[in-house]
Amino acid sequence: MSFIQTVAPRQATGEVRAMYARQQAHWGYVPNYAKAFSHRPEVLARWGKLLAEIRRPVDARRFELITFAAAHALRNTACALAHGKALTQFFSADEVVVLAECGDAETLSAAEREMMAFARKVACDAASIDQADTDALRRHGLGDADIFDIVAIAAGRAFFTKILDGLGVLADSAVGGMDEGLVRALTVGRPIDRGATQCLTDELETASKA
Repeated sequence: MSFIQTVAPRQATGEVRAMYARQQAHWGYVPNYAKAFSHRPEVLARWGKLLAEIRRPVDARRFELITFAAAHALRNTACALAHGKALTQFFSADEVVVLAECGDAETLSAAEREMMAFARKVACDAASIDQADTDALRRHGLGDADIFDIVAIAAGRAFFTKILDGLGVLADSAVGGMDEGLVRALTVGRPIDRGATQCLTDELETASKA
């Protein structure tokens, strides 16, 4: 669902169909966010390349913590769910709920706590960032390149979530395997789309489930 008409997966041709096929190969279905880019598939392709470069110098745990903090602060359900689920590689579901509440999970380092707070501030009120904020990060051993990375990850997430929320894109119903308490805690903005997910063709749908 979105506020604009999008190209249905089974009606897609050309670049849109190719974009949908790449997304389906990754997710097993065509996600709602991909359909929102059906009028400008090249934008999603370029976002993918930018995101890959932003995350390249950062380890997975740091990337997910910063992204989650920004997505949750921006109240984007789709990204909060996706990156909250990714955080369960490193934390229990209960700990991710604590992180969503801006609490202090015991397994967070002091530097990670500072990074998440900084990422939330960048996402929601970057103009209020001052020297004291960056100095606080440096006291935890983070250098200028690290600070750039945190800002870039949080700012990138703001770009993506604002496109989705500006167009009314809902998180997909395919949140299977996630703890129900976690799903409730991470539904922070728009509701989850409870409709069936869509695929390009019946044949591809069958293959994706094999």
